Parts: sequence; structure tokens; C-alpha cells
Amino acid sequence: MKKFTVKDLAVIAVMTAAICVVAPFSIPIPVSPVPISLATFIVYLAVFFLGQKKAFVSVLIYLLLGLVGLPVFTGFSGGPAKLLGPTGGYAIGYLFIAWISGWLVERYAGKRIVCFLGLILGSIAMYALGTVWLGFQMHLSVPAALMAGVIPYLPGDFTKMIIATIVGPQVQKQLRALGNNSSSNG
Repeated sequence: MKKFTVKDLAVIAVMTAAICVVAPFSIPIPVSPVPISLATFIVYLAVFFLGQKKAFVSVLIYLLLGLVGLPVFTGFSGGPAKLLGPTGGYAIGYLFIAWISGWLVERYAGKRIVCFLGLILGSIAMYALGTVWLGFQMHLSVPAALMAGVIPYLPGDFTKMIIATIVGPQVQKQLRALGNNSSSNG
């Protein structure tokens, strides 16, 4: 197994910090206990910038920081009660986005349609876990849980996926070029 380099750890830390900064800023919506957040967008970008394993580690660190009480979850909250509460399944589902989407983005870099489909598949897994979790916690039927935790978010998440699929590969190229320049200068 390849170990992470100092550079790997630095980029993981930067993406973790980005998730921690963006996730607390959320917009509650009246039809759901799940607020709108740009955290999914940052996770989508992390998949392109970091790849599968490093994006997974970045999300895992984010979740652990929130679990120990740092206010990095929506609404500037943290702690086990938030992560294990009704909306926690969606946050834990970010791991699925990192793993599933990251796998496809790494293997099909440059193929935007496949990468976009990878983001969709990772999001479906996140939504599945989050919806089951929300339904169980709030005693909702499957249709009610879907209406509360999925349907209102589809247009926004679809838009985030499109933007990440456009921006992600461009920034990824720039990061690789920067990495190649710095390693040839060092």
C-alpha cells in the first residue's frame, strides 16, 4: 500500500478545511429537516482534486472533527448527537461520494460524461443512506423520507455536479502542472 506523502497530507488538509469552512453555512428549508449546504459541492471537487482514497480520508477527517464537537456541521453544529441524528446519514454518505465517485473519476479522467455519472452514482449512495437514516430516525415512510431528504435537493445537487464536472478537471490539470513544476525545481 502506498503511503501518503507530506504533499498528499497537505492537500488532504486543505480540502478538509474547505469542507469544514463551507459546511456550517447552510440554508434551512421549511419542507425538510435537512438544510441546503455547499458541502456536497466541495466533496465533488475533492474527488477531482484528490482522487478516491485521499478524498475519502479528507471526508473522514471532516466527520471525525465534527464528531468530537467542532462546529463543522450544518448550522455550526458538531458532536455525536448531530452526526447520529436525523440528518447524519447524509453527512456520512459523503464517504460514499468520495469512494464511488472517486473510483470512477480516477479511472476515467478526462471523460466528463463518465465522471458526471460517477458523481451521480456516489450521490445516489449518499441519498440512499441518508434517506434510510432519516426515515428511521423520524419514523417516516420511504416516500415521506424521499420528499424530506432527496426530492428538494435534486436540482441543486445536479447543478453542483455539472459545475464540479466542468471546473474539477480544469483545476486538476492546473494542480498537476503546478506539482510537476515544483518537483522539477526541487
